[in-house]
Amino acid sequence: MQRKTMDELERKSPEELSEAEKQPIIVILDDVRSMHNVGSTFRTCDAFAVTALYLCGYTPAPPHRDIHKTALGATETVNWKHFETTADAVEHARAAGYKILAVEQAHDSIMLNTYQRGNEKTALVFGNEVTGVSDEILAIADGCIEIPQWGAKHSLNISVSVGVVLWELVRTPNP
Repeated sequence: MQRKTMDELERKSPEELSEAEKQPIIVILDDVRSMHNVGSTFRTCDAFAVTALYLCGYTPAPPHRDIHKTALGATETVNWKHFETTADAVEHARAAGYKILAVEQAHDSIMLNTYQRGNEKTALVFGNEVTGVSDEILAIADGCIEIPQWGAKHSLNISVSVGVVLWELVRTPNP
């Protein structure tokens, strides 16, 4: 095997990406504290060409050296906005026609591997590294999806969760 060259990857330029059709997905970070997680989320949102990334509450926002270090330029290619509260971000997404799904281990959650998005515009809320998605947001979300896990630990890093969920939602053909 031989690694593909940058030309063979046929990646879009930042200008081309800004004009390209996006996945009808918004990622919402609910009081995420780690700049590494924020930067990694930017990079993952770029990879999956999501519509937007909403940073909420005390979630750090660009410009910041530690975010840029992990994002590798994705802060310039992903549409993002900061909201004072996650509830404000949820209402903004809902008003734009997005179904709000918390990504959390909760009663009555739908396992990610069985969830079918169809053609719905979807906003995904990822919570704080320690406390998860806040109870306030769980109460106003339209539903909850959960990543199945089989190990001894009960959670994944936020940036890993974002990648897993986005991959599952975009890889599965819409019915």
